[in-house]
Amino acid sequence: MGDLTYNFSRSEFSCKDECGFETVDYDLLKALEHVRGKFNKPITINSACRCENHNASVGGSKNSKHMQGIAADFVVKDVDPSVVYSYLIGIYPLKYGIGKYGTFTHLDVRADKARWSG
Repeated sequence: MGDLTYNFSRSEFSCKDECGFETVDYDLLKALEHVRGKFNKPITINSACRCENHNASVGGSKNSKHMQGIAADFVVKDVDPSVVYSYLIGIYPLKYGIGKYGTFTHLDVRADKARWSG
């Protein structure tokens, strides 16, 4: 069990640069819990909070939502990212940033709508 929600812990969202940046948006947590409930499978957070240095080192955009603590790149165990992507765009048709990559899904809780494949 997590210390933020039933399924997620703060440490999963911490910057991998070990700089101490570890914030996470409540709406992001709610959306990830929703995905967890839909697929009934564990979720692994690959990347969430990023300080400026870590974001640059992984090639993140200069305005990355990860640096605001409102984004996560994640994998749902045994579920293809294209299936997760399709589900997310179905339940959030008018908002959020949702990206599909070969091995993971990106979700950020920006107010406007953005969609992409990487």
